[in-house]
Amino acid sequence: MVAHNSLNLNSVAENFNISRPAISKHIKILTECGLIIIKQQGRERYCEANLKSLGKVSQWIEQYRVFWTSKLDALENFLSKDASALNKPARKPRKASAVRAVKQIKKSKRKTK
Repeated sequence: MVAHNSLNLNSVAENFNISRPAISKHIKILTECGLIIIKQQGRERYCEANLKSLGKVSQWIEQYRVFWTSKLDALENFLSKDASALNKPARKPRKASAVRAVKQIKKSKRKTK
């Protein structure tokens, strides 16, 4: 609203369905954060957006976006590997072990003769 043109506090308050004191509190917080600049013109106080401050906010958000994107990607990779390990079919017995079992049976028969 105040990004494109400056508005006095009453004009800002008219756009919201909350009390004038509530608007003043919000404006005060935004001013303390540096997102809004209040300019006095006679008896009126006008709000202007300080869009330069949004650059700092954007940098801060980007830092955490990169951090959490990498963490969530790592989690996704871990879960997909874990899921693929759970979905593997059980091993079939090796043919060599069956052949080995037959040979052991034949050896034991020879020893008993």
